[in-house]
Amino acid sequence: MYPPHLLTPMREDLTSVGFEELTTADDVVNTMENAEGTMLVVVNSVCGCAAGAARPGVKAALAASPVKPDKMVSVFAGGDLEATAKMREYFLPYPPSSPAIGIFKDGDLVHFIERHHIEGRSAQMIAQHLEMALEEFCTPANA
Repeated sequence: MYPPHLLTPMREDLTSVGFEELTTADDVVNTMENAEGTMLVVVNSVCGCAAGAARPGVKAALAASPVKPDKMVSVFAGGDLEATAKMREYFLPYPPSSPAIGIFKDGDLVHFIERHHIEGRSAQMIAQHLEMALEEFCTPANA
């Protein structure tokens, strides 16, 4: 587990654009059991591909896409171990991955971007992928 003060700027990278952090297993269960509409879930991480591609790609996709999820949450691998482990149960059958990005619709996983889809790709490529997924699974804001 990483020291909390080291994770603060990485957490704020997502919370500054509207993500709610789920820091306990109970937070995850409560959020997932009450899920309605669309939800974007990011498994945040300290790795270089999270810093260089995942977080900037997510932020760019949200800024550019005309459609947005109803809710955005994150868990932090290496920081909130129980929350991350519990969220990964909702990502099954996909194996544990961090960073990772999931889209849920009414509590069902409908799209998942694993680490191997992030690693070695640019933030722009992640943004384009996520924009297409948002357009496919999320309702336009003015619909």
